Amino acid sequence: MNDTLVTIHHVSKVFTAERPPALIDINGIIPKGKIVGLVGPDGAGKTTLIRLIAGLLKPTEGHITVAGYDTIEDAEAVHYFIGYMPQKFGLYEDLTVQQNLNLYADLRGVVGEERKKTFERLFHFTGLAPFTDRLASALSGGMKQKLGLACALIKKPMLLLLDEPSVGVDPISRRELWKMVNDLLVEGISVVWSTAYLDEAEKCDTVLLINEGKLIFNGKPSDLTSTAPSFEDAFIEILCAESEQNRDKINKFSELAATTPMVEGPSENVVVAEALTKKFGSFTAANQISFSISKGEIFGLLGPNGAGKSTTFKMLCGLLQPTSGKALVKNLDLQKAPSDARARIGYMAQKFSLYGSLSVLQNLNFFAGIYNLKGKKKESAVKRMVEIFNLQNYQNTPTEELPLGFKQRLSLACANMHHPDVLFLDEPTSGVDPLTRREFWNHINGLVEKGVTIMVTTHFMDEAEYCDRLALVYRGQIIQMATPEKLKEIARTADNPHPTLNDAFIKLIEEYDRSHPS
Repeated sequence: MNDTLVTIHHVSKVFTAERPPALIDINGIIPKGKIVGLVGPDGAGKTTLIRLIAGLLKPTEGHITVAGYDTIEDAEAVHYFIGYMPQKFGLYEDLTVQQNLNLYADLRGVVGEERKKTFERLFHFTGLAPFTDRLASALSGGMKQKLGLACALIKKPMLLLLDEPSVGVDPISRRELWKMVNDLLVEGISVVWSTAYLDEAEKCDTVLLINEGKLIFNGKPSDLTSTAPSFEDAFIEILCAESEQNRDKINKFSELAATTPMVEGPSENVVVAEALTKKFGSFTAANQISFSISKGEIFGLLGPNGAGKSTTFKMLCGLLQPTSGKALVKNLDLQKAPSDARARIGYMAQKFSLYGSLSVLQNLNFFAGIYNLKGKKKESAVKRMVEIFNLQNYQNTPTEELPLGFKQRLSLACANMHHPDVLFLDEPTSGVDPLTRREFWNHINGLVEKGVTIMVTTHFMDEAEYCDRLALVYRGQIIQMATPEKLKEIARTADNPHPTLNDAFIKLIEEYDRSHPS
């Protein structure tokens, strides 16, 4: 009996002669009824491989078969067998949940009684039944991913392709997504899960690790972790062994800290929230939020999607006017002296906020101008950012064409152009591979040593460990605020004597729900 569903045979993909190959001589299989993790740094070729398996791209060399059908010669049959959830939200945000499902059912030819039963099954499976009339744009990150998954499952596939499905999703929603996918395995569906979360890679039956278009590991996650203390350590180790350039990247990021002037002055509360409240009509998104952040501190905001942390964050940046309360930066009220306060701030948005049609160099020059840098000072700042963030090969590339990791680098470069006192980072490494994330935090810690104050929101619990203090926001309120170690201590039980921060996050929210029923 053949247990192989997909065969990848000597596959290479070249898009243009000017760029390195996206994939080079890839060989591998995807077994039936298993979950295969597709792991690698940003720009490694993961999305290209998924699109080749789906029959959406044609290999330059080699071939791929799904259930014995060639992805190019038998593309129609392959499309029938496959469910595909792309990396970018592939739904229509101006349509409701129900309208999106109707559209995908029409496209897949699911009609009549079959459609009715399919919708009932998917609503039960995803928990979206109460939200059928809600616009997709109004859904939280986790709910959007559930809707995307439901649309990919309109026609029960043999193979489900998930391109980074949990990017920007909180730990509770991630846990729910994994439960749903594991339930699909029981039905015999094979899953390819592309991910930047290495704790997810460890849950897969097998892992394909790709770097610079080449397959550098193919096997069980346990085979990789046998060489290092953790999967992430093994991941970094194998990438650095594969490429000397990767080894140099981490050191490169510390250069920005070395060229950042020391923020002088005595210890002080640089950021202050005083009873910040924000209402949208009758809905209270943030309620009486209060805390202060001292100079050189890394302060993290955690919370499920839709909990109110982004609303709080935006009020502190001056991007959203509070209904009541105060937001202060360097003792400047963001409502009374917005220009002076914002001059002290660097801001990196959750959603890529630069100009996609402009090149990398044009974006850098534009933001240097916004921060009032001129002449030699502006020229020097732009040159420094290009060098430190390794953007030399992308200077003339339209920003919208950059790999996600390079988009994040460019955003951070623009936010640091003017040496801000406070750096606001809204999920800065969402979707970024662990190597780039490690580089990023090496740089952030260097800035902190210079006295820069950091406020960050994140869904990576390992990333939250870098923070000096964390505030857990839920239902518009801070339900707990402490150091990472203290939060883990609160979550310690006899059954779980060594909880992770992820365990603490889930436990604290579930306890709050039990003591504060809706």
